[in-house]
Amino acid sequence: MEPQQILLPFLLLLSFFIHFSTVSSQAPAPAPPGPTNITAILAKAGQFNTLIRLLQSTQLANQINTQLNNSNQGLTVFAPTDNAFSNLKAGTLNSLTDQEKVELMQFHVVPTFLSINQFQTVSNPLRTQAGSSDSGGFPLNVTTSGNQVNITTGIVNATVSNSIYSDNQLAVYQVDQVLLPLQLFGTPAPAAAPTPAPSKPKKSGKPTDDSVVDADAKNPDSSDAIGSSMIQVALMSKVSFAVSAVAFYVVTMR
Repeated sequence: MEPQQILLPFLLLLSFFIHFSTVSSQAPAPAPPGPTNITAILAKAGQFNTLIRLLQSTQLANQINTQLNNSNQGLTVFAPTDNAFSNLKAGTLNSLTDQEKVELMQFHVVPTFLSINQFQTVSNPLRTQAGSSDSGGFPLNVTTSGNQVNITTGIVNATVSNSIYSDNQLAVYQVDQVLLPLQLFGTPAPAAAPTPAPSKPKKSGKPTDDSVVDADAKNPDSSDAIGSSMIQVALMSKVSFAVSAVAFYVVTMR
């Protein structure tokens, strides 16, 4: 067998291998679907550094991610921008305890998925993860005007300025102000005036020396009358003694 006949099958096999390898390298491999990550979504959108830091420090970011990736329950997140946080009064965040920071972040999360159109028919007040609004501590009310969505908390009035993310399970909306709940930032009601203690009843019994003195002080005439009577008795005793002495003397002289 000639060398050309021996090399021909080998060259054909090599050509087929090179062609297959080239086609395979040009076709992109499908990326596996990654788990939903709220901080990654905010980081990609930009201008949410303060919110990301608070979600991480309060562990709420992990709770949101776990809930989204392990259940079918939807969530809606209202995301204040860095500019919204910078507009807060100085020291606002530092004045909160760790638990109050958790409640502040939970107040920005509604435990249901709300599309932008559902805000027009939603029932107020919205329930947030911070708790029920029945007690008046965490009310969150939504109103719409055309395509504009407004949010009021009793402390601030905010506007939804952009839809950042939506996948029919998680909706993230940009808001122009930090949502401050009444529970944390409302003026506390004035304390009720203390109820006066009931007066103690006066004890009955023998009057004290002080009460006798007070009685005499209130009735000076009675004291004068007693003194006058004692003087009259003393005078009468002296007169009687004198009369008796005179009578005895007369009798003895006879």
